[in-house]
Amino acid sequence: MAKSKKEIISIKSVSKIYNLGETVVKALDNVSLSIYDNDYISIMGPSGSGKSTLMNIIGCLDVPTKGKYKFKNELISEMDDNQLANIRNEKIGFVFQTFNLLPKLNAMQNVEVPLIYSSLGRKERLERAEEALHIVGLQDRMNHKPNELSGGQRQRVAIARAIILEPKLILLDEPTSALDVSIQMQILHLLKDLQSRLGLAFLCISHDLKVIRFLSDYVYVMKDGIIIEDGTSEDLFESPKQAYTKELLAASLA
Repeated sequence: MAKSKKEIISIKSVSKIYNLGETVVKALDNVSLSIYDNDYISIMGPSGSGKSTLMNIIGCLDVPTKGKYKFKNELISEMDDNQLANIRNEKIGFVFQTFNLLPKLNAMQNVEVPLIYSSLGRKERLERAEEALHIVGLQDRMNHKPNELSGGQRQRVAIARAIILEPKLILLDEPTSALDVSIQMQILHLLKDLQSRLGLAFLCISHDLKVIRFLSDYVYVMKDGIIIEDGTSEDLFESPKQAYTKELLAASLA
């Protein structure tokens, strides 16, 4: 019998509301979704659709105005600042389009950064950083600083840094948009490989629907803070049900 998948993220009827003077802006409006171990989920939608706000809430970088968010069955709203920091620093990995590497540190030192405040000694931290760089294929660039690396290599360092603490979930924010087209597929294949090798769950947001189609098992479509459609990647790209999704796909994949 196949093992049942464990739920990592549970978002139930979450809203995010901003009061800008007399104007009320609903960045998220009654959003619900779940992420299980080894899932590859993507959120697609134009700028202003709410996908970045949702990712920030899932990454514990922001809090919802209404609704419930559970991380591994624990309510985020009941956690203190230290517990939230622990999730951000140890349970969730982040990969951004701008890499966010420290320019004065070499690749190994950049990857080591999440371990600095752990109980591990220097020797063990460097061993784990070296192992992470091996996993992403950068064992021959460990002593190079970011300005000595290509864009694709810098993103590999960022990915190594994201996986070094063995998180349950990796958040990908436009992971290939800053890369040349020739390098994008290398990074996408690496991310798919990491999912199968390490058993990670991924949540990706991207404007590039070709990236979403390649990476994702399941896709949510957002518009004006609302999830208007969701389904498997194959079903959504081949047979979208909502007129808005059809227009979005036609415009983006033309």
